[in-house]
Amino acid sequence: MKPSSFFTHAILDGDVAARAEQNVWSAGKPESINLSGDGTLTAILPHAAMRVEGWSLFDDARVPALRVRLTITAFGPEVLRITAAPDGVAVRPIAGPMLTPDAVPPHQPLCVRRDAVTTCVIDDAGAERARIDLAEDPVKPWRNGLVPEPQHFPRLMFRPDGVCGVPLLSVSKFHGPQYECLPLAFTGMNGTPDRATFSLHAEPGECFYGTGERFAPLDLSGKTLQLENTDGLGVNNRRAYKNVPFFLSSRGYGVLLHTSYPVRLSFKDVCTRAVIGLVEEPVLDLFLVGGGSLEAILRNYRKLTGFPPELPRWTYGAWMSRMTYFSAAETEEVAGRLRKEQFPCDVIHLDTGWFDKDWVCEWTFNKERFPDPAAYMKRMKDDGFRITLWQNMNIGAGNKLLEEAKANRYLAPIPDQATARDSGSDFSAQTFGGQIDFSNPAAVIWYQGLLRNLLEMGAAAIKTDFGEDIDQRADFYGMSAQELHNLYALLYQKAAFDVTREVTGEGVIWARAGWTGCQRYPIHWGGDAACTWDGLAGSLRGGLQLGLSGFGYWSHDVPGFHGMPDFMSSWPTDNLYVRWTQFGVFSSHLRYHGTTPREPYEYPAVANMVREWLKLRYALIPYIEQQARIVAASGMPMLRAMVLHHPDDPVCRTLDDQYYFGEAFLVAPVMNDADRRDVYLPEGEWVNIWTGERHEGPVRMTDLPAELSVMPVFAQAGRIVPVYTEPIQHTGEMHEEKIGEWIIEPGRALADSPLSFIRIPY
Repeated sequence: MKPSSFFTHAILDGDVAARAEQNVWSAGKPESINLSGDGTLTAILPHAAMRVEGWSLFDDARVPALRVRLTITAFGPEVLRITAAPDGVAVRPIAGPMLTPDAVPPHQPLCVRRDAVTTCVIDDAGAERARIDLAEDPVKPWRNGLVPEPQHFPRLMFRPDGVCGVPLLSVSKFHGPQYECLPLAFTGMNGTPDRATFSLHAEPGECFYGTGERFAPLDLSGKTLQLENTDGLGVNNRRAYKNVPFFLSSRGYGVLLHTSYPVRLSFKDVCTRAVIGLVEEPVLDLFLVGGGSLEAILRNYRKLTGFPPELPRWTYGAWMSRMTYFSAAETEEVAGRLRKEQFPCDVIHLDTGWFDKDWVCEWTFNKERFPDPAAYMKRMKDDGFRITLWQNMNIGAGNKLLEEAKANRYLAPIPDQATARDSGSDFSAQTFGGQIDFSNPAAVIWYQGLLRNLLEMGAAAIKTDFGEDIDQRADFYGMSAQELHNLYALLYQKAAFDVTREVTGEGVIWARAGWTGCQRYPIHWGGDAACTWDGLAGSLRGGLQLGLSGFGYWSHDVPGFHGMPDFMSSWPTDNLYVRWTQFGVFSSHLRYHGTTPREPYEYPAVANMVREWLKLRYALIPYIEQQARIVAASGMPMLRAMVLHHPDDPVCRTLDDQYYFGEAFLVAPVMNDADRRDVYLPEGEWVNIWTGERHEGPVRMTDLPAELSVMPVFAQAGRIVPVYTEPIQHTGEMHEEKIGEWIIEPGRALADSPLSFIRIPY
């Protein structure tokens, strides 16, 4: 397909050969508006048929019109559900896996007030929640007949919280058949609708955020995105491991598309006055979310889709990993050296090498290299190290579980197994037999049994790697492959999370893929970043957007996952290792991982410096736990885009290279070898935590020097930060009576605080 800026091509795929003869049905004015007994409003919208010809849409009397039911339901005072479905098409029930219906507020009854041209939809508190306008546009006819009479589109204004207006874009066209978007429409083939599209009016200065783990600049304006999970193969491209069909507007509303089908969203791109959405199913199901502030909107979104839980203390310690450790003896040697050289650490992760054959996941330890796994994991835990285990959901030829899984339909059958392959970052070189079918309850029980054995043996958590791609030819048990594709990650992670919590009492996984609701099953990390400065920058952007998409916790591989230019053999530089460590210390979770050794003693020139930063990480764990309680009860993530705290500051609306870490700290990672960077301090009184120097915001500090041992970190004056006041080697050594307070005051540096035992600057 050649790139195109026309609506018919860029959104509707009008020039793709397979859809060259597609039908388009565009909404007209409502023919009836009624209230049901439970206070839900239903409007019947006739949709006239049109056909695509090149860049244009023409009326098509050959194709029957559609009759579409539009419903408006209020879920409490700050959320509206809008559905649109043609006759004969069912709307997805609310009790599906993406939503948490127990937490959804009950319906708030609606009523209507009508005059000759307007229907106002009012809730029982008297707030206007929607408006349907039937008035004709005023015109002054002149030289009639030069262009066709315009089509009359529905004019609908929604107010999810009774305040912020979210209008459908009533019309956006040039003249005649040249349309920039349609307010509400369906497309299909052979007279049968199979996709839905909508357009919301966007204002010139409006900014948009969210949609998952985007590695692009923070404001999504000017971008058209395809929300369909795939192996990102890095963090410097348009692909995404975690797509979330939810976005925020700086005007004060959010939109959740309640679907697992692929979604296309254009933010003031194809049409600069519209947000255009296309869903690959013949029904539109939108939750419009209000609340006033961005945090309140995110909190209301989590009420729909689930809050992140609080996590056990040990997860906030350092995780040590590489691709991969191959034996118990190897990891015990690593653990011994970490303790001897006093690098604090709580987790040793076994990646792909603990099976009989590297990467071939059979959920059992190699007997020669791990002769007594239970005893090994107990020894490690006694020394303060939990063991976490990698696995994935692909079962290939030669796997001892393949025949059992196929015979019981735990794998979705594939027509041609010889050519079934997973994505490009699976290095097992196996011919895949299939993927575990998490839409089959029997397969979930079987899979959980495999994990239960490992957890009862002593594993602390499971890394649920992959899950972004499934074979679209496979015959899945509970739904089509297209419907399951994006939802697969949620079902996969839920299965692992639930059995982990059941066995260990602690719900923790380590996951890469994501969709609506996956924030309920933490922890997620950012995927296979390159060990480069742009890999660091892309990782931060991804984490900020994920936090604006409902996720509370997020991590990343320190100091990037793969080498450049040699994937397996190029080591990260000392500078990058230190700078990425500093970023990791001020992230919700800190894990070292990659294709080459990641232990700090492998970088002797900077190892002493890194030790001080790890000491700081452990000192901050009481603060992180305090902030985690806020994460679990609010709309805030741990790693916060500046706009969440300063929505009216035009600088913060687009700032994506610095962030808040919880409520207290403003963090500006250094992402270059020059040891300098610009920092923006918004309104308020700020203190440089290293020097105690006071700054009054708003102020931009350009070309700020930052020697290698120091990352610019500022805190709001007067903040009281709970900290651990002694150096420790793992969280098992923490005692509540040794938690103290660090009071942020001008003139008081880190060296003057209860953390004076930490030598930063080094």
